Amino acid sequence: MKNTRWGMASAVALASVLLLTACDGNGAGSAAGGEQKVSDAQGKGKTLTVWVMQDDYSPESLAEMKRRFGEQTGAEVKMETQSWEGIATKITTALATDSPPDVLDLGNTQVASFAAAGGLMDLTPYAKDLRQGQTWLPGLEDPATVDGRLYAVPGFAAARAVVYNKAMWERAGVKSEPKTYPELTAALDKVKAANKAADFSAFHLPGQHWYAGVQFVWDAGGEIAVRKGDKWSGGLGSAQAQAGLAEFKKFQNAYSVPSSRTTDKDNPDQVQLFADGKAGAITATSGQIAQIQQVNPELKDADLGVFPLPGSSGKAQPVMLGGAVWGIAAKSGNQDLALQWTKIAASPDVQNEWIVGHDGWNPNSTQANERAESEATELKKGFYRAALSSRATPASPKWASLEADKSINTLFSNVASGKKSPEEAARAFDAAVDKALNAQD
Repeated sequence: MKNTRWGMASAVALASVLLLTACDGNGAGSAAGGEQKVSDAQGKGKTLTVWVMQDDYSPESLAEMKRRFGEQTGAEVKMETQSWEGIATKITTALATDSPPDVLDLGNTQVASFAAAGGLMDLTPYAKDLRQGQTWLPGLEDPATVDGRLYAVPGFAAARAVVYNKAMWERAGVKSEPKTYPELTAALDKVKAANKAADFSAFHLPGQHWYAGVQFVWDAGGEIAVRKGDKWSGGLGSAQAQAGLAEFKKFQNAYSVPSSRTTDKDNPDQVQLFADGKAGAITATSGQIAQIQQVNPELKDADLGVFPLPGSSGKAQPVMLGGAVWGIAAKSGNQDLALQWTKIAASPDVQNEWIVGHDGWNPNSTQANERAESEATELKKGFYRAALSSRATPASPKWASLEADKSINTLFSNVASGKKSPEEAARAFDAAVDKALNAQD
């Protein structure tokens, strides 16, 4: 279920970019928010139309949101589940009509595209009230913030963490979970020494797996791109980013088999490799635990462990979150009701009881993730800890083109394989960033 959003994110975002014609004027950064309160407007006799992506929220969680909304407003809800096929075109078309859906479940990286086209309501005046005293995860809020204005409310997240074969590691002499980067590399050295097969990776890290690679850049203090005024510039040429790329290469080359330097996480399938015992660790989301155990039912919860990837900075590496946010159509005729829906969906009660307790996602705030960690099973705690440090790709509708043409995959693959030095690879990618993000419509 939880791979659907991850697998489709780039394709959906690219389609959005190709369909939109508005001028770019985007930048990351949390919206401060005004003091305007979400009203308690009554909606008896009215119907709120809500579009929800297939497999994002369980029917039970949606039913609870609908129940609370009905009790609060008296309005009805028309829930429409959308499939991923052709969704970018469908949303773009719907937002341009005079009768769009009122509320839309969107991917966190889609917001900049739809906001740039003027399709989403500016929620900044209500941001403080919508937060409800919570601190939203940056990996959800930042991509929903365009030019300092908030255009969507965080719904849930999926964080990557290290999933490792605890039983295998214990046989290699690793008795406890690594807390620091030196502890991690020392543990992997032992695992590598105890498993000498030519096709075994102590830590399978494909060279094209840029979601993981960018964590090394962020951990070192580097940026993918920076914006000054109305112009974007590639950021990988900085000393910090170069240090991160060099560390990525060193780590990848040391613990992942040479053949992985030019591959991605799906070919060969990292879940299959891990389940087959050909990898001692991978980076994965919580949903992939079930996939691993489905492939190899002999791997029980007690055989597995999860922890955030420690960084050489001394802190956990920042992760890029996948996830969903709630947007409100700019042309909605029921914006007061739509605001109430989003406030309910983002509320601490719904997040704790349903998003975490029932659906198993990462909730939308720091506070909720800390609470979830304190109550989670040992196997799930690491995913909640990982979400506490998160980042996002540049909040530009044109960013998706760099994912779609695999420029960023190629960057990390070139570094891992040695085809280019970190400096050469960064120079090529920064030039692509400058061209793509500053292109005129």
